[in-house]
Amino acid sequence: MRIATFNVQRLRLRLRDDTAQFDGACDDDIPETSTVETPGLDRKDRELTAAVIRHLDADVIALQEVFNQQTLDHFHDEFLTDGNVDPWPHRLCMQGNDGRGFNVALMSRLPLSDVRSHANVTCADLGLEPLADHSPEERIFRRDCLRAVVGPLTIYVCHFKAPYPDKDRSFFLRRREAEAVRLIVEQDMSDRAEPLWLIAGDLNEPAPEQTGREEAISPLLDKGFATNLVDRIPEEERWTFHDPATGTYSHPDAFLASPALASAFPHAVPNLLREGMELALTRYAGPHLAEVGQRRPHASDHAALYVDFVGI
Repeated sequence: MRIATFNVQRLRLRLRDDTAQFDGACDDDIPETSTVETPGLDRKDRELTAAVIRHLDADVIALQEVFNQQTLDHFHDEFLTDGNVDPWPHRLCMQGNDGRGFNVALMSRLPLSDVRSHANVTCADLGLEPLADHSPEERIFRRDCLRAVVGPLTIYVCHFKAPYPDKDRSFFLRRREAEAVRLIVEQDMSDRAEPLWLIAGDLNEPAPEQTGREEAISPLLDKGFATNLVDRIPEEERWTFHDPATGTYSHPDAFLASPALASAFPHAVPNLLREGMELALTRYAGPHLAEVGQRRPHASDHAALYVDFVGI
């Protein structure tokens, strides 16, 4: 089974001029700031996003920053379907807590079962302390922790709080999300011996030189709870994201594997696809898709990751 994770950078379907059109892979791409060339760039961005997804050739793809189910289905049918072939027939995007409406999603060639959203989970539900001066009834996840079972594997798709604008507040919120995911997984797997599970997604952990402190996601790694398979990639090659504000490279995108999964596949090393990222990234000199530009068009500001678990 091949599993992938890909932050597709604000994939949203809108009605413009009575026609359904996709926003491009651009954080500031909103109607109020659109330019004459924006619609053409938007379309090209999404063609590149689809090209990366096709090249991933994954059985299951965890996606981040998808607006809703309609967006996901329309994108799949317009850009990924070839003739009568339905490449990822099992698709799921549930409403989370992102104020802009961007959610986590799943596309799978294999049936999805035991699907659960945790968007409504609060600190009170899990016995966690909320942020100072905040209610225990406030929801923990900035988006969601979306669970689904695929064959023998349970997948948790996450997209944690971004490390800005307030670094200390963001650290606290991201730490709470990590603690919550650990508690959820522990509850789910309490009656199973050697469970196979994988946390996949954008955990928004910045580069260490930006924080000067331990990782906010450390509750998911402490005492051997999970192994970040991305750490099996040589350190200088792990980066999946470039922060244009600071110029730093980091790997917020992660595959956190259960002890049983990590030990069963000791040679499962994730691969990166950076072919859809902008040409301006000086650290990457590998192949790009033909129509990628200096800044735009591009598939996303994130690389895509995939890992193979042969035999499951």
